[in-house]
Amino acid sequence: MTGRPGYDLHTHSVHSDGTTRPSEIAAEAAGLGLEGFSLTDHDTVTGWGEAREAAKSHGIDFVPGIELTTIHNWKSRHLLGYGIDPLAGELMGALARVRESRFGRARQMVDRLAADYAISWDLVVGASETIAVGRPHIADALVAAGYFPDRSAAFAEVLHPRSPYYVPTYALDTLEAIALVRAAGGVSVLAHPVAERQRTPTSADAVREFAAAGLTGIELEHPENRADWLPPLREAAAVAGLLVTGSSDYHGAGKPNRLGAHTTPAATVALLRERVVTPR
Repeated sequence: MTGRPGYDLHTHSVHSDGTTRPSEIAAEAAGLGLEGFSLTDHDTVTGWGEAREAAKSHGIDFVPGIELTTIHNWKSRHLLGYGIDPLAGELMGALARVRESRFGRARQMVDRLAADYAISWDLVVGASETIAVGRPHIADALVAAGYFPDRSAAFAEVLHPRSPYYVPTYALDTLEAIALVRAAGGVSVLAHPVAERQRTPTSADAVREFAAAGLTGIELEHPENRADWLPPLREAAAVAGLLVTGSSDYHGAGKPNRLGAHTTPAATVALLRERVVTPR
């Protein structure tokens, strides 16, 4: 759905694994009639300056954000952080270790793939501005080389965790990440908890555990969430007093998700900001 009021609180740019600049996201958000957006690149805030200036020039609001890949009970859980102060706490130091691990892992995966596919590290990195190189960039190189039609196909065929080319990487514990976001003055929201690509949904028990650890919200309105998995989480979120957000998880041409596909009401964004320790 487009042209609806509200904020898209989950977008990615060329600073992580998106294909558009932060300024282009701002322009598109304004064109759709959104009240504002958040740039939530993976493990980096390097796109904030451009996003903030572009949002201002288009007369819309900007919410500084970030997305963290975390692990809970051996399962990947993505966490969105809003309003963090990059100079406060230990979050950015922890994310530097995450990026270093991901970088090494990506190089190992490229080495494995190069035995069967004509790709190289130079093709993967290319002209990318990101400091958070990951599997999406490997997928793009495979697509550019003509092996797969798009990122999704590359992930489905050779980049998934059961692939012989896959290499695991270090990730923060989810509960630790919630604490780190809070120590940096921000608030955390659990991203796409029941995405179709997950083999099992995030459990209501896990949501309650995250809420007890300081989680502020949960992204229940997301194009990849399975509708049949949502009811228990809606109930758990309501009981725990979690804010419910909506977002597109926009990656430009990197995903079929369209900007503004789901949005968060301005009133909910205001509540998120009220809970930020050091508003930005």
